[in-house]
Amino acid sequence: MTVIIAEAGVNHNGDIAMALALVDAAADAGADIVKFQTFVADRLATRGADKAEYQKRTSAATESQFDMLRRLELTRPMHEAIMARCRERAIEFLSTGFDISSVDLLVSLGITTFKVPSGEITNLPYLRHVGALGGSVILSTGMASLADIDGAIRALEAAGTPRSRITLMQCTTQYPAPFADANLRAIPALSRRFGVPVGFSDHTPGIEAAIAAVALGATIIEKHFTLDRTLPGPDHAASLEPPELNALVAAIRNVEAALGDGEKRPMPSEIAITGIA
Repeated sequence: MTVIIAEAGVNHNGDIAMALALVDAAADAGADIVKFQTFVADRLATRGADKAEYQKRTSAATESQFDMLRRLELTRPMHEAIMARCRERAIEFLSTGFDISSVDLLVSLGITTFKVPSGEITNLPYLRHVGALGGSVILSTGMASLADIDGAIRALEAAGTPRSRITLMQCTTQYPAPFADANLRAIPALSRRFGVPVGFSDHTPGIEAAIAAVALGATIIEKHFTLDRTLPGPDHAASLEPPELNALVAAIRNVEAALGDGEKRPMPSEIAITGIA
């Protein structure tokens, strides 16, 4: 069954009440996992770093990249509160650690699955640190070449994570990503090339691309969601709202059922029509 990750990311706006409401919305939709982002602004950006173009469109012009990130940090107590709500709602907690200290924080909280963001796919010290932890790794591949992906997998393997515990994520690092750039056929191609499962981290508008990815064999679907697309913040505008997340989960489960087992034979619903016994 396809694992559905509802990506809350930084759509909590630094507000723990909003973060808990995002957990509730993901659980209500039937997602398997709700994912946040764990980082320390000081280790992620310089004070003079410019914002990405999509961030300039969706956040205050007077706020720097560094100040925006600082406002969106999750503290350890916030992590603990979010994880407690996840346990209450029977949904798995996951977070992307964007730096080594953030990965270590997640380890100290009991996390054993590590999401490697696309921006760290060539960060060998980071990859070696994650690879030595012995957990499962979900490796995003936005902006990456085949050589980049091969190097990342080799680094993880050399550090101690077997290839059997690595899942790649086809991803286009743009928010929102044009449909023409989603390149969904890379999903089966990457699986054949590297011998690992491949999922889809979907930044396109709507739910169509994610549904198609399931039909192409994606084992994980990750999709940003928010409580309200009109909220201020870098990722809200490119995220699903709760009714759309509900529709995505339902559509994926319907597609899984429709795919069947590949054996051509009269189906139960046909037997009454054909009289076949």
